[in-house]
Amino acid sequence: MDKSVLTFFGLGKMGTPMARNLLEAGFPVTVFNRSRPPADALGAAGATVADAPCAAVGPGGIAITMLSNDAAVEAVTLGRDGFADCLGEGGLHISMSTVSPGLSRRLAREHALRGSFFLAAPVFGRPEAAAARKLWICQSGDEEAKARARPILEVLGQGIHDFGEDPGAANIAKLSGNFLILSAIEALAEALALAEKTGLERKALAGFLGQTIFSCPIYQNYGRILAERSYEPPGFKLELGMKDVRLVRDVAEGAALPMPLADMLHARLLSGLAKGRGHLDWTAIELGTAEEGGLLKAG
Repeated sequence: MDKSVLTFFGLGKMGTPMARNLLEAGFPVTVFNRSRPPADALGAAGATVADAPCAAVGPGGIAITMLSNDAAVEAVTLGRDGFADCLGEGGLHISMSTVSPGLSRRLAREHALRGSFFLAAPVFGRPEAAAARKLWICQSGDEEAKARARPILEVLGQGIHDFGEDPGAANIAKLSGNFLILSAIEALAEALALAEKTGLERKALAGFLGQTIFSCPIYQNYGRILAERSYEPPGFKLELGMKDVRLVRDVAEGAALPMPLADMLHARLLSGLAKGRGHLDWTAIELGTAEEGGLLKAG
C-alpha cells in the first residue's frame, strides 16, 4: 500500500462514505471540508483533520477531490491556499467530481508545471453505492497516475473503466452517462403518469418494468423512487442535475452537436428550480410531468 499522505477534499453525501472506506481499508487519510462537522466526525474515526487545503497535503502525496462543481474544485486546487503548490513534485491529484472536461485538462497542465500528476476519475453511483464500495469509476489521464491510483480506486468501486490519456475524456463519459440517467428519469416519469392517469397503479408498473424488459439498476432504483415520489432526502440534488445538464450542453455546443433531448431536460430542471425544488432529489422533475397532466396541483 502507498503510505503517502492521502488527503480527501469534500465530505458531502458521496465524499464522507468514500473517505470512511479508505480509512477502514487502512490508508492514512487526512480530510478537509469547508464545513467542519463532517471532518470532525471522520477525525473521530481516525482521520487527520486539516484547517486549510495546502496544509492538508504532503509533498508528493495524493489528493482526492469530491466536490460539487468546477468552481469548488478549482478553488481548493489553485485558489488562495490551494493545495497544488504544496503537493508539488511527484504528487497526484485524483479528481472524482463531475466537472467539465475543460477544467480537467487545465488542472492536468497546472499540475504538470509543478511536477505532479492528474487523473480524472468521476464515478457513477448514489450515496448508498459509495458506502457499499460499489461505485463505477471512469478514468483518463497519465498512465503513471493510473497505476498509482489503482489501489485507491479499487477500494472505492466495483469496476474501473479506462478512457485513454486525455484528462477530459472520463468527464465526457461521466456527463454522457448522467444525461442518459436523466433521460431515463424523464421517460419513467411520463410512463408512470400515463399509468396513473388511466387507472393503473404506479408501483405495480414500475415493479413490472424493473423486473422484466428494463431489468437494470437505473430503472429499478429510479423507478421505485419515482413510483413512491420519495424525493427527500435527496441522493443527488436537482440543482446538481442542472449543473450537469449545463455541462452536457456546453460540451455539445463546443462540438457543434445538437442535443434536443438535453435541451428539453434543461427546461424541465429549470422549471423545477423556478418552483423552489433545487434541494429535492433530481427525480423530482417528475412533479412537473404530474402537474402538467393534472395529477398534482402546481406548487
